[in-house]
Amino acid sequence: MALTPESSDALLREVDDAVRRDEVLSFWSRYGRLVAGGVGLALAAYGAWLLWTAQQHKAAERNSEEFAVMLKSATSGALDKDNYGKLTKDGTSGYKSEAELVKAALAAGKADVKGAIATYDALRADGTTPQPVKDLALIRRTALDFDSMKPQQVIDALKDLAVPGNPWFGSAGEMTALSYLKLNKKREAGEMFASMNRDAAVTESIRQRAGQMAGMLGVAPETIKTIETGEE
Repeated sequence: MALTPESSDALLREVDDAVRRDEVLSFWSRYGRLVAGGVGLALAAYGAWLLWTAQQHKAAERNSEEFAVMLKSATSGALDKDNYGKLTKDGTSGYKSEAELVKAALAAGKADVKGAIATYDALRADGTTPQPVKDLALIRRTALDFDSMKPQQVIDALKDLAVPGNPWFGSAGEMTALSYLKLNKKREAGEMFASMNRDAAVTESIRQRAGQMAGMLGVAPETIKTIETGEE
């Protein structure tokens, strides 16, 4: 009996479905275990990630509590050695660095300048220390050692921070400008003071001092602006 167009299409669909089923069964017979294993590994990895995330949250909460206790102790001038030890040994890089900053500040407060500088230098040498903390450590250790350092050493040490737009421009710029004065480079000092006075991100107290110093050195902020922009 001849096939009608409808029955022909139906037969083709049945054959096509049979071929597809055979291909699927063949694929699973060959690779089913690998696919199942891959899915299992993916699920295991996801589960491990969820566990790690939960542990990180718990660790952060624990570090926060330990740091809060350490800070409370520091207000009375004492270093909480137990929590300091926990934070520096098992704390995240952020809390570890903060603990070291507290230790250095306490040492400086007790006139242990060498101890404070050693802690700041260790922080800067530690590859796990966040860059903002390294910058703060550099500012504080330079301020502590400012009178003992040669002016050019201060300028070289702070050259990356004593620039407009840097968060530490106020402190770094002030020490840099004073170092220029020690070298009798009044023009450079005046320009640095004027630039600080003009930077809205610099704290008001430093801006006022910088403006006064720039004026005393004969360099007004408006003069520097004219030089930089070419305005008349």
